[in-house]
Amino acid sequence: MGMKADTPYPTMDEIGEDCRALRVVSPAYAGREGELTAVLQYVYQSVVLSECGMEDAAKTLVDIAVTEMHHLEILATLICKLGAPPVYTACPPYPVGYYSSSCVNYTRTPKMMISADIRAERQAIAAYSSMLCKLNNPCVAAVIERIIEDEKVHLQAFERMLREMEQCC
Repeated sequence: MGMKADTPYPTMDEIGEDCRALRVVSPAYAGREGELTAVLQYVYQSVVLSECGMEDAAKTLVDIAVTEMHHLEILATLICKLGAPPVYTACPPYPVGYYSSSCVNYTRTPKMMISADIRAERQAIAAYSSMLCKLNNPCVAAVIERIIEDEKVHLQAFERMLREMEQCC
């Protein structure tokens, strides 16, 4: 099962500098609960679960992390088009408040990991949905809408993983 929605990602060819849209979408890039945190957290968890012998769950986490890496790349490109360098901070172009890996949830209990991931995906969907209410740029909104589709796929996968863990343990 792929860990992304079936619809194609929209083109960003028509997107130009837009300071307002930049401020709205930047936290999703390398903010405390942004895509960079998701990538690092899911890779960490995949290693921990693999060490516990939970190879299927570990593989799912890697697949989701790869999709989140794609979101990170999309947002970096979007930030550049909107007029700022894609530095790892919640507020590009300002080189302050650089990203810290302390944002990652380092729990080692499988059920607690997946529960944290469910909360994170729900928060991501809510944050992206909130962005849509603030964006006046339809091209940027289309990109955010497409990312939401993937986050919903991730949420479903994590909910399924938690149900399976609760049934067997």
